[in-house]
Amino acid sequence: MQSSAFFSRSFLVTLLSAALMTFSFSGCATMKSWFGMGGEEIQLPADSLAVKGMDAYDVGDYHDAAKYFTELLDHYPFSPQAMLAELKGADCHYFMGDYAEALVLYQKFEEQHPNNEAVPYVMYQIAMCSYQQIDTIDRDTAGATKSIRDFTKLIKAFPQSPYTDEAKARIKAANEFLVNHEYLIVEFYLRTDKYLDAKTRLKYLIKTYPDAAITPQAKALLAKLESGEKMGFNLSSWFSGLTKLPDWHLFSSEKPAEQARPAN
Repeated sequence: MQSSAFFSRSFLVTLLSAALMTFSFSGCATMKSWFGMGGEEIQLPADSLAVKGMDAYDVGDYHDAAKYFTELLDHYPFSPQAMLAELKGADCHYFMGDYAEALVLYQKFEEQHPNNEAVPYVMYQIAMCSYQQIDTIDRDTAGATKSIRDFTKLIKAFPQSPYTDEAKARIKAANEFLVNHEYLIVEFYLRTDKYLDAKTRLKYLIKTYPDAAITPQAKALLAKLESGEKMGFNLSSWFSGLTKLPDWHLFSSEKPAEQARPAN
């Protein structure tokens, strides 16, 4: 499965094909012509906007694709092509890195089409909007917390979806990020000579995340502190290499496939 677990294109092809067959002569939207000097306009039907949007999307021109999908929704909000425009419009914003707007559009799609077969994919993307905003461990951890919540929601609702393995792996990676954040707080306490607070934090980490990768190291550090040892110049060696979100592939049961889209 591709690393970003994209929703099956068969659904999109079926939807678009049906729209083309049913509404090949639907009403037209207007665009300024690329030719002429007097504001000449070209009439574009909904199916043409959908095709142009998908053509741009397929070559990674998400900015132009989003324009076509937005125009389609503005002029034909009740057309068969509208659902395609809603979903792919959200995808465009996601791949442009506009995660806040993408999140709003994905949530709107889920609310308006709760029984649509694309909902598992949409729920996955909702979680990814938060996951993509996870920063270094010394920053806000809201992205990790929200993504864990939303990935868990997806797994509970659709345990057999094609996104389950990747969702579980990303949950583990996000959890490791949160553990490392807790561990970094211990470093702060030690550097400010708050040894009691450091030990309390280590005990919390060990109890809350017993299976985390950093837990054995946390146990060793706690043992040293409880023995009365001061860390001194050796402090940095206990906290190196923990600044980034771990690679989710490390926690996946599937081999990573070649990526066909921007890396996630």
